Amino acid sequence: MNHGIVIIGSGFAARQLVKNIRKLDANVPLTLIAADSIDEYNKPDLSHVISQSQRADDLTRQTAGEFAEQFNLRLFPWAWVTDIDAAAHVVKAGQQSWQYDKLVLATGASAFVPPVEGRELMLTLNSQREYRACETALRDAQRVMIIGSGLIGTELAMDFCRAGKAVTLIDQAASILPMLMPPEVSGRLQHCLTDMGVQLLLKSQLQRLEKTSDGIRVQLDRSRSVEVDAVVAATGLRAETALAQRAGAETHRGVKVDGYLQTTQADIYALGDCAEINGDVLPFLQPIQLSAMYLAKNLLGSRVPLKLPAMLVKVKTPALPLQLAGETGRRDLRWQIETSAAGMVAQGFDEGGQLCAFAISEDRMKEAFTLLKQLPPASHNPAPDS
Repeated sequence: MNHGIVIIGSGFAARQLVKNIRKLDANVPLTLIAADSIDEYNKPDLSHVISQSQRADDLTRQTAGEFAEQFNLRLFPWAWVTDIDAAAHVVKAGQQSWQYDKLVLATGASAFVPPVEGRELMLTLNSQREYRACETALRDAQRVMIIGSGLIGTELAMDFCRAGKAVTLIDQAASILPMLMPPEVSGRLQHCLTDMGVQLLLKSQLQRLEKTSDGIRVQLDRSRSVEVDAVVAATGLRAETALAQRAGAETHRGVKVDGYLQTTQADIYALGDCAEINGDVLPFLQPIQLSAMYLAKNLLGSRVPLKLPAMLVKVKTPALPLQLAGETGRRDLRWQIETSAAGMVAQGFDEGGQLCAFAISEDRMKEAFTLLKQLPPASHNPAPDS
């Protein structure tokens, strides 16, 4: 009997995979199992819901029923998968079970919450469901603290500020976006945020949170404290690897996959925020789109190794739009930075003079594609049988 392909997860990666499979095969049995409603929404929209006064339900683009009808698949929403029997090719969720020929883990990643006293007072914005749970608290809050100055934290800080809230952004690092660009480059965005009114507390250590009659007191190092109405944790994502581990698949930072996006278990694959490709987890839209395209072919019988080109990452900060590409976090690069009224172009070169990374802002962003062609292929491409 043909049990077809079973996909666990309902986010962007899972939906892209479904669409790519259906472009190639209209009839292969497809089953999608997820712990949420399986309604479609655009996750990047969460970075500007507050300034645009959007409610959680406003984000829904397509209902689960419409998705199932359009792409001819069986959906099982609100199903918490508890175990995977890799030998028997069976997925279990409570009393339910499904057999598969091929299984795809698209379980995504969860927001990391710093393990400090009072951590239960922190909010996260990693899904429509999480936003629905805290949208009233965030809408009503006048004083907001964002913990973490990476991509999400920086985007949220600008969004809350544009909504008229008093925003404090805290991080242990000495600059914002510390993992994505050198301090000289992040300085332009840093100045933009402070000019807007965001209070930056860099090189600061979070110690604890406590509820007070006036809101939440955030205790920092050096005997400092800040009183706010809401605290949002934006300190990174942790790949969901528990199901892969139960299935006996190897995990590290994410679920390890080879060049064909297969895990160390036969007939089990991983895709999206949970997948570790050549040592890296790539929670960005373009690598997920490309991975879904390659995986669809491989699930249907091809043997096509994943190849990722150099890719752009957009920073959703409307007051200072930015695009990055290449290995912007490398500390051995020599940066050439040009700034003007039109924007900034920062280029990172290695010892041999090869362009390895760039960051570009504002009206200079039209130059991005010319620079992109000069970058070497992405370093994330796994060897076909690695």
